[in-house]
Amino acid sequence: MFTPEVREAIATAYAAMSLWEVAAVVLALTYLLLAMRENILCWYAAFASTAIYLFLFWDVSLLMESALQIFYLAVAVYGWWQWRQRQDDGERLHIHRWSAAMHLYAFVGVGALTLIFGYVLDNYTSAALPYLDSFTTWGAVVTTYMVTRKVLENWLYWIVIDGAAIYLYIDREMYLTALLFVLYVILVIIGFFQWLTLYRSQSASFDHSSLSPNDSLAS
Repeated sequence: MFTPEVREAIATAYAAMSLWEVAAVVLALTYLLLAMRENILCWYAAFASTAIYLFLFWDVSLLMESALQIFYLAVAVYGWWQWRQRQDDGERLHIHRWSAAMHLYAFVGVGALTLIFGYVLDNYTSAALPYLDSFTTWGAVVTTYMVTRKVLENWLYWIVIDGAAIYLYIDREMYLTALLFVLYVILVIIGFFQWLTLYRSQSASFDHSSLSPNDSLAS
């Protein structure tokens, strides 16, 4: 069907794509491991991984996922600025929790955007798995913002989003990326408990510092 030259060119392109995918996966794992440790360097790894995935997802017709990477690039800069600004001011950005109302707004917003963009993609583009693509994209938008603000529940959101993304990437034959997201699910569970421990430690410190000297002596 193809000449030897064309087959060789296709094989070379596929090999190059695989190497880029490996690089993106390594950088993405680096980001998550650093984020679990609240290390500001995580945003550098996030930016580099995102830049690579921007082109990889476009190549396999995951249009919303590709567009999401543009958002991720901006968020990587914003997240770095947020964490760095707090350090420069001598004030640490502490882990905190959202109220039930905030979570409800997030669920309704992601659900509505998933239906709207899924419908548009399904009817007016050649996007693959438009509704699932839209769900993982808008879910990731909200959850990534939560990471920049150090909202504890971001890890629970990632479990659902990353779990859905596994099927998405398997369908597109991005098996290495699918494996990455299997690891993500495991790591975000670990990350949740790490941040939960830090959150409880911070809360205990705040409670202790709010005590008066007499209260401290009485305790």
